Amino acid sequence: MVDLHSHILSGLDDGAADIVESIEMAKQAEKEGIRMIVATPHHQNGQYKNEKAAVEAAVLTLNKHLYESSIDVTIYAGQEVRMYGELLEDYENNKLLPVGQSTCMLIEFPSNGIPAFAEQVLFDMQLHGITPIIVHPERNIAISENPDKLYKLIKNGALSQITAASINGQFGKKIKHLSMQLIEANLTHFIASDAHNTTTRAFGLRQAYDAIDPDYAEYFKENAEIVLNGGYIAKEQPHHVAHKKKFLGLF
Repeated sequence: MVDLHSHILSGLDDGAADIVESIEMAKQAEKEGIRMIVATPHHQNGQYKNEKAAVEAAVLTLNKHLYESSIDVTIYAGQEVRMYGELLEDYENNKLLPVGQSTCMLIEFPSNGIPAFAEQVLFDMQLHGITPIIVHPERNIAISENPDKLYKLIKNGALSQITAASINGQFGKKIKHLSMQLIEANLTHFIASDAHNTTTRAFGLRQAYDAIDPDYAEYFKENAEIVLNGGYIAKEQPHHVAHKKKFLGLF
């Protein structure tokens, strides 16, 4: 299996604290059947910068440790890029990374909403040949209140990625339910772990795949492999998520 979103690199953000924890995370991933992991430390999220050169150097170091430890997992370089206005400028200045060797880039919104300039930036990214993958939309308050906000972005060419832990119920029933709705409405294209450690934010990718329809699971697994190999994702026609109607002001 391929995991497109993880915080396995040590000391760069709120993920692995040190190389020992990075190695333990890789061991856990190997037991789940994950063989390829994209390391995606936060970029422009609070105090975290993690530009391209630093991430690539950390990936080389971790891969060396995994090889010496005979762990059958390979790490690839990426970033979880918090949406910001100068994104394309920084990409052109060689500060940002796509996922592996692909033209896709993980894009994060603030948890409480979607920036007013997001639609324009996502459009401009595509004009520059970059396909945005919106990460954990099920955990975004604006999207949970109105999934049509995600529908519009997907309709306009973006992809999205749901977190395994959301499907596994670790973020609560509401987020799990929305995750399933987004899957059924063809509003997401990948499941990834967003793993930060081996305990509270572990991988759980196999568990998530086992919890959904096998056809969807196979589609998501194939998509992850395709992206890592620089291929093209065939999108299914997206649908609107059904809204609950209010009756006398109540749901």
